[in-house]
Amino acid sequence: MKKVLKSVSRILGAIAVIVSVFLIYVQISYKKEFDVPETGIRTSKDSTVIARGKYLVMGPGHCWNCHAPDGETNLQSGSKVGMIGGKEFKLPFGVLYSPNITSDTATGIGAFSDEMLAQAIRYSVRHDKTALVPFMSYNGMSDDDIQAVISYLRTTRPVRNKVKENSINVIGKAVVRFVLKPVFSDPAPRASLQPDTTADYGNYLATSVGNCVGCHTRRDKNTGEFSGSKFAGGYQISVSDGTFTTPNLTPHATTGAIVNLRPGDFVQRFRTGAVYPQTPMPWKSFQTLTDNDLKALYYYFKSLKPVDNKVIVFQQKVPD
Repeated sequence: MKKVLKSVSRILGAIAVIVSVFLIYVQISYKKEFDVPETGIRTSKDSTVIARGKYLVMGPGHCWNCHAPDGETNLQSGSKVGMIGGKEFKLPFGVLYSPNITSDTATGIGAFSDEMLAQAIRYSVRHDKTALVPFMSYNGMSDDDIQAVISYLRTTRPVRNKVKENSINVIGKAVVRFVLKPVFSDPAPRASLQPDTTADYGNYLATSVGNCVGCHTRRDKNTGEFSGSKFAGGYQISVSDGTFTTPNLTPHATTGAIVNLRPGDFVQRFRTGAVYPQTPMPWKSFQTLTDNDLKALYYYFKSLKPVDNKVIVFQQKVPD
């Protein structure tokens, strides 16, 4: 019996040593650096380019939704304090805070080069060469539109706001070390696209600009990876009084949210805006989309393969 206990003790001791070594390795190496290709994208002072950037940032790109401390509420209330960062994201592996993307040189993006900003959008790699958690789905954005976005951000009012450092637990550090990596868009991003009402342009807006795919697809809460059929809904977002589940945007005959809408109905739905007070959908930003952009989205969603996924959009929290 004593021999058995000694053997078990040795095994447990060996496991403890292995786990300790692994944790130490993760602790000292989790900030893995990546080299990604240069984009060659540079800002422009052309007023047309800047206007395009403002439209993308304030409209379909809805950057306010994450880069303002109170997100969409900031736009709904009209108290636009700037995209000063600090919005909190509580995840199983830690707490993340959105960065300040005003042009402030000390706490914002003012001191970053154009290439640093372009690589963050194109490859999800930050200025220190480490990978970003893939919340943003702008990797397939065209060269022209990335240029427009960073050109506009350069013109925004600088706001001094030092954002808290991300707090990542041991599991999170392991995810950062072994899972996170740069994102390379497939197909490769195009240099330029001409806006129109085609399904092809709608695809571009839905996957590379508006991030419709990021919310209307079920995702893994730890890694952000897709775990469901794209655009079939099912991603759950908690709010103070309940849980929103994103609707199915595919044209399924019985469970598709927009299957019975005509193009004009779809446009009008966006003009109407929020129905639920605490909706996480950035309606205020999306209300600024042009009719043509909305029609392009409509025709793209209608072209998708129907997926049967019944969703209850909002479930009220049951009082304790």
